[in-house]
Amino acid sequence: MRTIAVLGKGRVGGNLAAALTRAGHEVRVADRTQGAADATRTAQIVINATPGAGSLDRLTALREELRGKILVDVSNATLDGPDGLPADLLYPGSSLAEQLQEALPGTRVVKTLNTMLFPVMTAPASLTRSPDAFLSGEDPRAKQAVRELLVSLGWRTEWITDLGGIRTARATEAAILFVPHVIRAGGFAPFAISIAR
Repeated sequence: MRTIAVLGKGRVGGNLAAALTRAGHEVRVADRTQGAADATRTAQIVINATPGAGSLDRLTALREELRGKILVDVSNATLDGPDGLPADLLYPGSSLAEQLQEALPGTRVVKTLNTMLFPVMTAPASLTRSPDAFLSGEDPRAKQAVRELLVSLGWRTEWITDLGGIRTARATEAAILFVPHVIRAGGFAPFAISIAR
């Protein structure tokens, strides 16, 4: 069991918090106005489920509370189009995860779960084919802890792929550009970007 702070009370954060609680973890949920510093200070693992466009500023403000913690970044930093769907990357040639790691050198950032619609994050077996969850980060022990967290959410170990250092997050974050086209083509049905092997 882990003590986890989920930052963000939207669909992604709420879904993750409920599933992690069901899995037996001690979970506190906070947003940018309510209890973020307290929740972060007492957690072993912090999950960034805040809107990606503002995540860097929000989390940089929690630098001291995040020191020594594992920060699991599941957000994508995008510029939205007129229909509210992602239209472009906020950090082209980089990634939100890289920006967070640079701004928070005392924190171990791990990028994951950002290549799927939010229901799949906590119910990977609900898809007709095996999905993939990717890990990007510099610290092997932090990635192992996140791997164990994913397993507690129903991810099979063979569905989890460690891509390497934090720079690999720019590849998975760029996958968000698939999302609006897939939604327009097939509706808002759960899916994940997966590698066929």
